Amino acid sequence: MNTKMHADEADIDDALVRALVARQFPEWASLPVRRLESSGTENAMFRLGTELVVRLPRHPGAVDDVRREGRLLSRLGPLLPVPTPEPVGRGEPGAGFPWPWSVYRWLAGRNPVAGAVPQAKRLAEDLGRFVAALRGVHAADGPPGSRGVPLAARDAPTRSAIARLTGRTDTAGVTALWEEALRAPEYTGPPVWAHGDLSPGNVLVDGGRLSAVIDFGVAGVGDPAVDLIIAWNLLPAEARETFRDTVGADDAEWARGRGWALSVALIQLPYYWETNPPLAENSRHVIGELLAEASR
Repeated sequence: MNTKMHADEADIDDALVRALVARQFPEWASLPVRRLESSGTENAMFRLGTELVVRLPRHPGAVDDVRREGRLLSRLGPLLPVPTPEPVGRGEPGAGFPWPWSVYRWLAGRNPVAGAVPQAKRLAEDLGRFVAALRGVHAADGPPGSRGVPLAARDAPTRSAIARLTGRTDTAGVTALWEEALRAPEYTGPPVWAHGDLSPGNVLVDGGRLSAVIDFGVAGVGDPAVDLIIAWNLLPAEARETFRDTVGADDAEWARGRGWALSVALIQLPYYWETNPPLAENSRHVIGELLAEASR
């Protein structure tokens, strides 16, 4: 998305990226630069030639994620069953841009679309294997994930979002679902790795199979139930059990994952209603899927 989504968002365009690359990576200065359409909220993405992509934080709150992702990818990437972003250049502030930025190798594939997923059960298996592999990485000294927290920590912002959605969604229905999720047993196991933001915009598919997972900016250790959100923000109902079985989620974890999917969708929807139509549409999709599931 080229529209600004945050009050403190920087001005980022092709000319800025060309200037940054020319000054800091002259070997790539002749490569064409093209902004990529993306529903991402934290970073702006630009294709650099055919083999590279430039990623710049949109606002101050995203800056630490750039540094964090670089550290985590070097540790996690080689242990995962599908490709992840490979950093090839670390940019510094310059040309009027105040924050560090990154250059990565281009990953082939496309973002899937919720409601139009071919070979959904096969993709569910692929996603389940990715989540299981990530959970299997040694986590004793991993950094806490910003989303690996108890659902109760999301209660206030979730209820605030529900209030803002009065007249725009079934607030009574989503409140009941949220309160049910809060009653799920809390996670009491050891901290486990989670991506934290598995969504259609952060996975790539090719030929119906998972080909890559991107954007590890909020990855960390904690309650891994957050990674179950993709069961509702992407997978159709008939593929959810396949995903659940592949991950090995018990009833309590599945209930927490459902709560995470609901909370993320509810908070995103009023914030991005006007500025990020694809993300708002996916939030509406999640809410609809959860309400339909509850009525069955």
